[in-house]
Amino acid sequence: MKKTAMGALLLAGSVFLCGGWARGRVRAGVVIEGVEVGGLRYEEAERAVRARISEGMLPFTVHTPAGDFSFALSFRDDVAELVRHARKGETLSAAVERTWADAEEDMLSVCRANARDAEDATMRFTANGFYYTEERNGAFCDYGAWLAASLSAVEEGRTEICFFPAPYAPNTTVEALRAHTRLLASFSTHYDAGNAARSHNIELAAARISGTVVEAGAEFSFNKTVGKRTAANGFLEANIILDGEFVPGVGGGVCQTSTTLFNAALRAGMHVTESRAHSLSVSYVPPSLDAMVSDRSDLKFVNPYNCPVYITAAAGGGCVRFEIYGAPDGKRYVTESRVLARIAPPPEEVVEGEESRLLRAEREGMTSESYLSVYEGDVLVSRTLVRKDTYACVRGKRQVGRETEETPVPPPETEIPQNQ
Repeated sequence: MKKTAMGALLLAGSVFLCGGWARGRVRAGVVIEGVEVGGLRYEEAERAVRARISEGMLPFTVHTPAGDFSFALSFRDDVAELVRHARKGETLSAAVERTWADAEEDMLSVCRANARDAEDATMRFTANGFYYTEERNGAFCDYGAWLAASLSAVEEGRTEICFFPAPYAPNTTVEALRAHTRLLASFSTHYDAGNAARSHNIELAAARISGTVVEAGAEFSFNKTVGKRTAANGFLEANIILDGEFVPGVGGGVCQTSTTLFNAALRAGMHVTESRAHSLSVSYVPPSLDAMVSDRSDLKFVNPYNCPVYITAAAGGGCVRFEIYGAPDGKRYVTESRVLARIAPPPEEVVEGEESRLLRAEREGMTSESYLSVYEGDVLVSRTLVRKDTYACVRGKRQVGRETEETPVPPPETEIPQNQ
């Protein structure tokens, strides 16, 4: 009886030890995801199987124009359940679900690398003309759509996806800038390049104006732009017209610059608000198309367009030229000069002197008027009077030498000298 009881007690202890060991380990012969885990403790088996799963877990790659972006994925599985419930000798595959914990942050970095703001074209205007910088399209990344598509691809088991940002145009293009900076009109006059002082004054005044921008609705003033015609302001002494006479004066020649600009402004459609004729006609433009400037007289015009106009000037080699740029209004502006009457000068004045020579060439006076005609295509839209003027005549003056009183006197010179 004692022997039987002791045998039963030993048997019970043996079963307890064996059952406890079995409950903490995988049953013999079990293979999960190609890993033999039979006899391993549950935690050891889980680590071994998950290591094998990780080895085969490829990163998720996003291909973009800015480069390829690869992200390591994590996963969820049923390995814990398999190792605990696998039957002896079973070969099993785990149910693996890939997860992307940092998807939102990772895709935000992808978008930032691919997105680009559009850059407007730019224009810089100087005395030497226009300089343009090309526009650049922007690139738009639809973050929400890219994130959703990427998560769907991961869920479907795909390992890569391609994205291309959508281009979008900037607000301002070079073509648009050029459309607002087209040549509206130009005008040139010629002068004697051998007259150094006069040439200097013409060229200095032109240089002071070149590069001027007249904003929409703004008024241009020649005197404000060029400044006073003084030696301190850089001008030299040359002939000017004063009270119907050609006399030396600082700034002689500047009126040819203002006259050239006046004609360019009329042809560009500017609204001339102030201009005055010389007291004597000039040789470089038709009558009533000159523009005399002085301390008391200015050349002014208003830009009537809805965008700026730009003025460039070039002077040298006996030619001064103005060009005015802006947005064309589709019209053509044409100037016209008409002489209404001519005024003969009085008889030549003769005085005695040491030698015979011409002191002052005679010049006829005249009344004249100028018009501005506006055309749309070949159709005349309007014709308006610009100005009506009267130019004084000049009485000739000749000196006769006493010792050659009987010498025939040559006829008066007919060439009209250049003046202001």
